[in-house]
Amino acid sequence: MSATESGLSSVKRELKELQLLLEISQILDRSMDLREVVGPVLEALARHMEMLRGTLALVNRETGEIQVDAAHGLSESQKEKGRYRLGEGVTGKVIQSGKPAVVPRVSQEPMFLNRTGARSGLRKKDIAFICIPIKIGNEILGALSADRLLPKEVSLDEDLRVMQIIGSMIAQAVRLRQSAQEEKQKLAQENQRLQEELKDKFRPGNIIGNSKQMQDVYDQIAQVCRSQTTVLIRGESGTGKELVAHAIHYNSDRAGKPFIRVNCAALPETLVESELFGHEKGAFTGALAARQGRFELANGGTIFLDEVGDFSPATQVKLLRVLQEREFERVGGSTPIKTDVRVIAATNRDLEAMISEGKFRQDLYYRLNVFSIHLPALRERKADILLLSDFFVEKYVKANRRSVKRISTPAIDMLMSYHWPGNVRELENCIERAVLVSNDEVIHGYHLPPTLQTAEASGTVTSGPLQAALDNVEREMITESLKSCRGNMAKAARILGMTERLMGLRVKKHGIDSRRFRSDW
Repeated sequence: MSATESGLSSVKRELKELQLLLEISQILDRSMDLREVVGPVLEALARHMEMLRGTLALVNRETGEIQVDAAHGLSESQKEKGRYRLGEGVTGKVIQSGKPAVVPRVSQEPMFLNRTGARSGLRKKDIAFICIPIKIGNEILGALSADRLLPKEVSLDEDLRVMQIIGSMIAQAVRLRQSAQEEKQKLAQENQRLQEELKDKFRPGNIIGNSKQMQDVYDQIAQVCRSQTTVLIRGESGTGKELVAHAIHYNSDRAGKPFIRVNCAALPETLVESELFGHEKGAFTGALAARQGRFELANGGTIFLDEVGDFSPATQVKLLRVLQEREFERVGGSTPIKTDVRVIAATNRDLEAMISEGKFRQDLYYRLNVFSIHLPALRERKADILLLSDFFVEKYVKANRRSVKRISTPAIDMLMSYHWPGNVRELENCIERAVLVSNDEVIHGYHLPPTLQTAEASGTVTSGPLQAALDNVEREMITESLKSCRGNMAKAARILGMTERLMGLRVKKHGIDSRRFRSDW
């Protein structure tokens, strides 16, 4: 063969090799499932390398057995026979050692077992066998092997090199698929963890309270959470209405869907419609792009309308349509948008009084008040105050890295005797403050805000007979009047509504020196 012919032959081999590698690369990119692409890879090898048979044998991690997983040129029964132990036959040896093997003539290799029986009846002396390990780092996953007729123009070393490249491509594909699968599993586990955490955080069991009133609330949550019914939560500010809304959502069939909160009182009247229903591009000045509203964002899940009693009459009309028709239109749009949203509303207002005053629509009230849950004020369930206090102590001890072991008895008495106009929210703020200012691992009465202070806690209990207390008040009033009159007893007597003689007697009785209040003294 001339040098020119040899060069042309070499170019053809390289082009053929590049075509093979390109085709295999495209095959490996088709699917994340390796089992779906191994068959086409072996078929490509057969076309380009004149391969009689090809196999991919994988190691079973649990049993350690080697099994032919995919093959070209083998029947299903022959594939089933292709089982080896580590170190057994050429394939077992390659997987055990991690080194490739080339058998020029299988008839002359005693380690070649022909376990599948595919070479029976053929001229074994004309068959070569190439086997390379599939490795990821130091881990050997299996082996790729090929049977071919003894090459006339191409050396087996070139075939080995090509198969090693293909083996590396398969190993890289396996590595990427493993990484993707692990990442997918991690994301799934994290999503599951977050879902469980949300459920744990908002389940009724974590709404603190064992009182009869709260047990009734828990029963109502259990009754309504699995349904699609609209819920109206009523109660004073700070009683935990949003917490109940969370508990209903995260214990419902919509738990994996969005929970969108809308603070109705905080939305400006000019923007409330856009916030709730979204707007189209150019609907008003500043609407540079179309925008989804809260009802669209909550599709499939739950929308929580907090302080729904603060909606204007115009907004109440639009909300009524959504509740009745389950559809709405964006601001500036004309296409109705269907929505699958569960509505939970909350208010601390007297809606019935607002209806009689014409401030709240009666038809909207009936749409919202399908299932009503009333949250009791904290003063109505004082049996829960200590439970809530202990819960908040533990919460803020962890959050602020403080050490508080108990609440003193006087402090407990103060907590129990207070009327809590701010309900649970006020109690939480009080405990947070007390945790921060405590310096001896105990919350004392003086750590609580002044609004909770009592005469017993502050040490100002009035003691002694009534006359002594009255004398103290009289002495203080006379002293203050003399001070303001600069010691003028006649003027001070007129201010206090008594005669000058009586004033003199009282000053003498209490031992008050009027001269010290004179400006020239």
